Amino acid sequence: MSVKPTSKKPDPAEESDAVPAEGTPEKKAGGKKKLVILIAVPVLLIGIGAGLWFSGIAPKLLGMKHDEAAAREAAKSDVPVFVDLPDMIANLAGPPGKPYYIKLQARLEISKQEDADKVKQAMPRLQDMFQTYLREMRPEELRGSAGTYRLREELLGRANVALAPVRVTDVLFTQLLIQ
Repeated sequence: MSVKPTSKKPDPAEESDAVPAEGTPEKKAGGKKKLVILIAVPVLLIGIGAGLWFSGIAPKLLGMKHDEAAAREAAKSDVPVFVDLPDMIANLAGPPGKPYYIKLQARLEISKQEDADKVKQAMPRLQDMFQTYLREMRPEELRGSAGTYRLREELLGRANVALAPVRVTDVLFTQLLIQ
């Protein structure tokens, strides 16, 4: 018997496998486009919303009003008020035999004019806290700008504790002498 070579017909199942293989790149390209759209649209919406908010349009649309009188009052309260502290002289904790002294003139910066009287009433407590802290300091702790900065931060913290609820925003040195 002789076997005759027959031409093999393509199987329909094989053809269906071939079609998606050709269509797959198109689906991937479509997937990338969808991904770009899914990312770009929210970013664009956030950008538009931020622009509307910072331009002042969105707060007006949401019913948030800007009170100009309150803004003027806030501008007035932004002017700092300074309260002078009495001169302070204290001996520093140094090695025995050679005494070291510090002379300090300072001003407190507070945010409200009404608080100036409260600061003056609490001045003895404030001086006591400052003097006690200064007597604990060693001369080497006050050397350089870093030492002055640490002293300022410590005095600021103590002033806020002594004068609470008055808020002291800064301690300004007008004279600082270590001898």
